[in-house]
Amino acid sequence: MFELFIARRYLRAKRKQVVISVITAISVIGVAAGVMALVVAMAITNGFRDTLQRNLLGATAHVSVLEKEPGGGIEHWEQLAPQLAKIPHVKSAAPALYEDGYLNGPVQGSGVVIKGIDARPNAAVPDSLRNLKSGSLEGLRTGGDDLPGIVLGRRLADSVGAVTGKQVTLLIPNGQLTPFGPRPSYVRLRVAGIFETGFYDVDMTRAYMALPRAQKIYEVPGAVNSIELLLDDIYAAPQAAAAAEKIIGPKLAATTWGEQNRQLLSALTSERTVTIITIGLIQLVAALNILITLVMMVMEKHRDIGILMSLGAKTKQIRNVFVFEGALIGALGTALGLIAGHVICYFAERYQWVRLDAQVYSIPYVPFEPRLFDAVWIAAAAIAVSLIATLYPARSATRITPVESLRYE
Repeated sequence: MFELFIARRYLRAKRKQVVISVITAISVIGVAAGVMALVVAMAITNGFRDTLQRNLLGATAHVSVLEKEPGGGIEHWEQLAPQLAKIPHVKSAAPALYEDGYLNGPVQGSGVVIKGIDARPNAAVPDSLRNLKSGSLEGLRTGGDDLPGIVLGRRLADSVGAVTGKQVTLLIPNGQLTPFGPRPSYVRLRVAGIFETGFYDVDMTRAYMALPRAQKIYEVPGAVNSIELLLDDIYAAPQAAAAAEKIIGPKLAATTWGEQNRQLLSALTSERTVTIITIGLIQLVAALNILITLVMMVMEKHRDIGILMSLGAKTKQIRNVFVFEGALIGALGTALGLIAGHVICYFAERYQWVRLDAQVYSIPYVPFEPRLFDAVWIAAAAIAVSLIATLYPARSATRITPVESLRYE
């Protein structure tokens, strides 16, 4: 195209005013920096959200049926579980018992949340137990006179000094009722395995036992305080919870994984919005540089514009020359920014450049997960801002008349 040809010549031409070339280069760098920063920021936001969500779902249910008022457990859960398993998208409905305790190991003690699960061979087990770091689930299933088995989170095991195959002691604060009131009880357990989810809170506080053993230790025979639904689509949780509400009755409530972690997910969403707005200001600075570049170029090329118009160039064509010029600056900067951003994300994720304190952030390093959708909208936004910056200079170029521009030539 005639307009595109002229725009490319203007960008490549050696100018008398070096400052225009410098500002043009700064404009390209500004667009590239803005795009790169947005790609990296979105990759970090996506990485945090996906990693935390994946770790959470590995240790929690997609939908949990709980008591509205804490009591003696869920009544008739044996009849409810098969009915809940028939809800669309539900793969399994498993009973669970959550109880608190204090675990003593060879080194020290630590608080623990015991989760009793159905550990039979054909039962659905949490994702966090599918690939144990050591040991196996067979230790949870053994019976007879053997010590009850327990599977510990890795950080909890490290904290108390527990090792697979060795004994630990579980202290239950109100384990026994005596004529003088409740008193603690102590239960010896054998570490059957160690798991790791990557989520600090879970790895530091969670332990699993077979449901019958947990019920016996806590003296709640046959009781469970949760029925956990595992879905084939985690985003179908609201529909599954609504269907479960019609089955479970008024004394129970069905909550989704999103409701249970609402504060964390809302914080990540707000952080994403603030990041886009803050880093998007870089694009505005780059757009201002493009505006200045084109304004100065119009002033420098007024004689050329007059000659083109005297040779028959239309107003629309003159305007398009500077629109294309701004678009080329934006496209070049966008391409460089996308390449640089994705290269940084690749190496930062592979070599874990940014380490974190897992006790504070729940994960050991900053994850980078760039997405194609983010790359598309970031590129579109950068080019759109660049085009908007060309409107005023392009309009100014069309106001030049051949007579005025060539009067003193």
